[in-house]
Amino acid sequence: MIPDRAVEQLSETIREAAKQKRPLCIRGGGTKDFYGGPVHGYKLNTGDFRGIVAYEPTELVITARAGTPLLEVEVALREKGQMLAFEPPHFGEIPSPHAPPAPHPRPSPEWRGAARDPLLPSGEGQGMRDREGNIVPPERKNRMATLGGCVAAGLSGPRRPYAGAVRDFMLGVRVLDGKGDDLRFGGQVMKNVAGYDVSRLMAGSLGTLGVVLEVSLKVLPLPTFESTLLLKRGEAEAISLMNEWAARPLPITATAWRDGDLGVRLSGARVAVEAAAKKLGGAPVAPDQAQRFWTGIREQTDPFFSGEGPLWRLSIKSTTPPLALSGAQLIEWGGALRWLRTAADAKTIRDAAAHAGGHATLFRGGDRSAGVFQPLSPVLMKLHRNLKQVFDPSGILNPGRMYPDL
Repeated sequence: MIPDRAVEQLSETIREAAKQKRPLCIRGGGTKDFYGGPVHGYKLNTGDFRGIVAYEPTELVITARAGTPLLEVEVALREKGQMLAFEPPHFGEIPSPHAPPAPHPRPSPEWRGAARDPLLPSGEGQGMRDREGNIVPPERKNRMATLGGCVAAGLSGPRRPYAGAVRDFMLGVRVLDGKGDDLRFGGQVMKNVAGYDVSRLMAGSLGTLGVVLEVSLKVLPLPTFESTLLLKRGEAEAISLMNEWAARPLPITATAWRDGDLGVRLSGARVAVEAAAKKLGGAPVAPDQAQRFWTGIREQTDPFFSGEGPLWRLSIKSTTPPLALSGAQLIEWGGALRWLRTAADAKTIRDAAAHAGGHATLFRGGDRSAGVFQPLSPVLMKLHRNLKQVFDPSGILNPGRMYPDL
């Protein structure tokens, strides 16, 4: 358990900030600072709120504090032959997946930051800032993703359409809301959901509804065998193929297309994977090369993601034919996720996404004056405002990270 005095200290900090209407920047490893609206306000560091609280491999459940390095969680799971099936991206320092687990950080039973004041005075410990006063993220090599940031960002990797998203694995969460109240939702077992599942609400909220203290997640066994195939296909044919495969009982756990190359990953029992590979055809990819490829997609270290130009993330119907938009594209999730590098204006891109039954997010770079996320309808915006009012009535928690006036 996190020491009561430490929680009380953090709670008091939030209450004082609420009283003064002082915005707080909730931050762990800083690996997702680029995502969403500007990062500003007094830094509330959760990076030292770390340690695995409980892990029951036989129950497929792990509970850890928000500041626990994501790598630490993954190593602990890998040692027991398990994983976070939604493959959360780190976007920070991450070693080779084939490295031995010993050099990695180990779980920390004590909250090492209890004696520190998490609310730092202006200019102290805040990191570099731009001319508008927004915090500038440190370089990738100096950052390490945390479990709290993983949940707050709500991002998933290549396995997402086949295993589920972050929110689908949320069992319980402990948070401090914008009033400094210590709240618990859900639990540490799989059959505990009744009524409105608030714990899942925290996934993807970018810290605007509360400071996450602990998270309980469902985990799954690692696949016993994996194989990646490479097929040469045009964009339209690749989209058609991926949707055709989705309607068949195949052990597919990832797909990605770019520049005429269609990669597909198969996972499961060796016999089933090899049988499926024969049906799909294509050239087998060496395991090391396949690992680098899927890690490059997950961590956006693939050459497609390099450069300073705008990067758009379009979530649309998987059956949507090739989009009539300028720029290079990389397609994931069986056709449902389209990454787009383009200088086209926001309205053109969002109109195309809406026409395809989805929405578009300015993921990195570009002109953010039109907003990072798809504008909400009046009804949805009202729901967002109501939730914000309940959890953060003073509007001090990561203001503007999702929408300018929230």
